[in-house]
Amino acid sequence: MIATEFRVKTQRRTQFVSITTEIATVVANNNWLDGVVTVFVPHTTAGITINENADPDVVRDMESFSDTLVPQSKKFYHSEGNSDAHIKASFYGSSVQVIVRNGKMWLGTWQGIYFCECDGPRDRKVYVAFVTS
Repeated sequence: MIATEFRVKTQRRTQFVSITTEIATVVANNNWLDGVVTVFVPHTTAGITINENADPDVVRDMESFSDTLVPQSKKFYHSEGNSDAHIKASFYGSSVQVIVRNGKMWLGTWQGIYFCECDGPRDRKVYVAFVTS
């Protein structure tokens, strides 16, 4: 296994940031040809997902729906006041895997990889690992 990391800076409490280009650059710069890339977020108030990467309204809808589904609330017990962020991060999960074929991520036509900030603004880490047979 080969691994590396990069950082994502967010500006808002809830923000979905496309990191598709950054991951494609990691794959290309490391000459990863055929295998599986795992993208992992080592934070309990952030997640990662694959979704449409063509229409920015999809991202806005996902951000808005996330906040509507699990709003920030004083009713939560967690004293830091960010239980909503922990819940949202659990919904999205902490990793995704993508097949790499001939040095390119094998995503669908409209797909992109998104870092899901649920407790920003923050400076976050993203780990990228590659496994080949």
